[in-house]
This record gives sequence, structure tokens and C-alpha cells, in this order.
Amino acid sequence: MAEAALLDVQNLRVSFGRGARAVDAVRGISFDIQRGETVGLVGESGSGKSVSALSVLQLLPYPPAWHPGGSIRFAGEELMGAPEARLRQLRGDRIAMIFQEALSSLNPLHSIERQISEVLFVHKHMDRRQARDRVVELLHLVGLPEAEDRLDALPHEFSGGQQQRVMIAMALANEPDVLIADEPTTALDVTIQAQILKLLMDLQARFHMALLLITHDLGIVRHMANRVCVMEDGALVETGTSAEIFENPQHPYTQRLLAAEPAGAPNPVPPGTPEIMASTDIKVWFPIKRGIIRRAVGHVKAVDGISVAVREGQTLGVVGESGSGKSTLGRGLLRLESSEGIIRFRDRDIQGLGAAELRPLRREMQIVFQDPYGSLSPRMSIGRIIEEGLLVHGLGGTFEARREIIGDSLAEVGLEPEMQDRYPHEFSGGQRQRIANARALVLKPKFIVLDEPTSALDMTVQAQIVELLRTLQERHTLAYLFISHDLKVVRALAHYVIVMRAGRVVEEGSADALFAEPKTPYTRALMAAAFEMRADGDGAVAT
Repeated sequence: MAEAALLDVQNLRVSFGRGARAVDAVRGISFDIQRGETVGLVGESGSGKSVSALSVLQLLPYPPAWHPGGSIRFAGEELMGAPEARLRQLRGDRIAMIFQEALSSLNPLHSIERQISEVLFVHKHMDRRQARDRVVELLHLVGLPEAEDRLDALPHEFSGGQQQRVMIAMALANEPDVLIADEPTTALDVTIQAQILKLLMDLQARFHMALLLITHDLGIVRHMANRVCVMEDGALVETGTSAEIFENPQHPYTQRLLAAEPAGAPNPVPPGTPEIMASTDIKVWFPIKRGIIRRAVGHVKAVDGISVAVREGQTLGVVGESGSGKSTLGRGLLRLESSEGIIRFRDRDIQGLGAAELRPLRREMQIVFQDPYGSLSPRMSIGRIIEEGLLVHGLGGTFEARREIIGDSLAEVGLEPEMQDRYPHEFSGGQRQRIANARALVLKPKFIVLDEPTSALDMTVQAQIVELLRTLQERHTLAYLFISHDLKVVRALAHYVIVMRAGRVVEEGSADALFAEPKTPYTRALMAAAFEMRADGDGAVAT
């Protein structure tokens, strides 16, 4: 007899609201996962992937979310409608989840040691010393450097990729039977991504763990999943083995997903185009404080003497591993972080300007932050969030005129203008990323720092956003500082690229030259991880 599925989901339905205003987010999907198997759940943003995953652990907010029907069985036990006490026993122990947005999922007031230790105290009843040893072991396991020295650090003191690794360590703490990974490598650079994927496969083999992998990155699914389920508009449109789906897709939607990939190249920048943003020997150092009186005993040199120049209509790509200083460089240029060195915007030295003097320039210098949910106020509608910049700078005229401008901005990034009356929690991760892009673009700036603006987007929307950014750049001669771990997107957008490591630039050059012939071993390793990842005969990830 065939072995019973470890996790069996049948006819799952999820609705938000009731009556005429109900929205059917998941419409009768069925799938199962065997012990030791990886099932990929793929589809565009808003297709219902994360809602389905959250339903397994009964983590959807009630109300407004509810289940009109369906069954979720774990090891033969029905979870739909199970007592809360029983669900608490399973969550984080036998079934664990890596959530999509790390910073929003971590408590900003607690150290990472305390947050990872919590699941060990609750489920394993460890004492403090045992828990600390296990936390250090887990942080080393997920590749977080200097784990012993950073146990007391708060989540905001880590880069986006490092926050994601903390989340993964927390999920793996109790060696669960089922791991639900919701975009587990979204914020990770390509080399760490390969390490994390290999780590997940090694742990899966060691503990015979079932893995539900939710991602928009079809390359990851192809290399990791035994079976694939494709979702569109809350329904499963195609299922099959990984080979069947990727080599012979039957549904038009699956075919469209597989064909979508950022392509093309930016329009060349004419010689002699003036610089719009430049820095000379910029440094951003963060003090390391210890002791009762919190004396500085050293510094984290996040940006350590970098000189860059971005011309009108040009895209400067910034790549490097998580924690290399990419995001800090962008914030430093915009004077959002204290720094040393010269910063010039339109040939004006802005390093010594006060807040009042900087404010008129802020309209022309915008940023799209890495974590869309954390940068959108949960208390404000999307319309009010985007309108805020218009009000600060006295743009848009009347309320009706501003609503029209906001609607146009949402339409530019692929959202419906009517969505401006909804709130951030009502959108998927990819939709929130598009909202963050719209908020920056609505002011028609001249220079934008794009910090991982496509990291949470599925492949079809990535291609749309890349084309949109190129179109807007040509139309308004926009200059971009484009920070990304996705080198395929960087290649499609950037004119010039700098490669960062440990706060310094290790290589730079035109995008064509750098991608064609990288000179340093570090850059070659990045390129290999991004473009040469493949599956070996056993399905393991290799580079």
C-alpha cells in the first residue's frame, strides 16, 4: 500500500468577508505532500499561494478570513477547526513556517537570541544555556557570520538577507516534520540563496522533512521540487512532476509564467550627460557599543570610502552579498544615514545641508525601500500613503485631482486605480512592492534609489516592472541607483555596475563588460551562482 500523505489538503476554500462583499481568495484547491518530498506552489502575486499556506497552520485573521469548506490533515489528524491549544503544540514544532517578509515577522523590541530561543523554551523546555548553544549552532547553520557576537542585536541592525536567515534559523530550530517556506530566499543574494537552498535540501534529507515551497522564482522550483502545483486566481490550474511542468506545460497560464523573464537592455546614455548624483570617499560607520555605559568599542564599516557617479538617464547597478553595504550606500547618498565624505546632487554639495534646506530637494530624490510591508503604514489607505508626498510638496491641487494622479501612478505599476481605498494588509507581498514603487514614482523624481524593487515580484511582473522602469527612465531622464541580488534584472536595467563586499567596491565597470568578463574571483562567484545554477542527477543544487 502507498504511504499516506504527511500533509493532505482537500478542497480548501478561503474567503475574506461574507455576503455580497466576500472575496474568494482560494477556490477549492487540493494537494498533498509525502514525508521527505518537496512540493512547489507557484503562481503570480495575489494567486492565493500564501493564503493557502497560512491556512495549514490556521493563521489567517478571523474575521475577515474564514473557510467555507475544505479539509487539512496532518499525519491523519484534522487541523481544520482543531482546538487552539492543539494548534499551538504543532506550530513551530512539528509544522514550521518561514514567513515572506522577515522584518515584519520579527519583533523589533527583542534580540534575535530571545526570538529564536522562544520556540526552544516552549517546545523543548531547554534551559538558557542549552538554548543559547542551540541558537549559535542554528545561526552558523544558516550562514550568519559572527553569530556569538550578535546574539543581543535587534532585527533592524541586520540587512534584509540577514533578517531572512534569522527567520530560517527560527523555523528550523525544532527540526519540524513539515516546513512551509513562503518565499524563503526572496531577500537573499545569489550566493547565500544557493547556500540556503542546499541547506534546506540537506536538512530535508537528514530529517526526512516534507517541504512546501512557495516562490515566484521558477528556477528554484525547477531545481528543488519533486512536484509542482500552479495557482491562478485562487485555483489550481495545473499539477504534475517538476519535469512534466517545466518540459511540457499544458495550461496557457503555466506557459506564460515559464516564458516570462526580464530581458532587453537600457537605452545608452549620450556622452557628456551631466551627473545628477555623485559621492567622493563616502563612509557610513556604525559604532559597536558594549558595557553598562554603552561605550563604543569598535565600528561596523558598512560603507568604507566609496566614490560613485550617476548621470541623468543612467542606471547604476549595485550588487553584492547580503550585508555588503548596498542598502546603506543608497540611504547614505540620500542623507538618510549620517556619513562622512562629499555628496553632490546636481553639482550642489548636500552633505552639510540641514533638514529644512534638504526638504525641497527630497521630491527629486526618492527611495523604494527593501521591505514594502514595513515601509507602508498599516493605519493608512493606499491612497493616503501615496498622497502623503503630494501633500508635503504641495502638488496635485484639489483632492479629486490628487486621486486621479494616484490612480494613474497605480495603473503605471500594474494595479487598479480603485485599489487606493484599500489598506496594505489587503494586498499580497508582490502587490505591496508595486505600491511602494508607485509611492516613489508619483512625485516624478529625477533620482531614485531602488532597493530590491523586484525582489517580491513574480517573473511576469518582474518583466513588466523592468520594462516600466526603462520606459519611465527614457520619458523623464530618470537616474536610478538600482540595488539588487537578482543579476538577471541588473543586467536588463544597468548601464554601469559596482560590486560591493564588506563595505568596499571590489570591481566596477560597464554592465556589458562586467557581465561578459568579470575580473575578480568574488564577482565570478556571484555570476556563477546567478547564471549557472543547475540540478545535478539527484536534484541537488550545484554551481
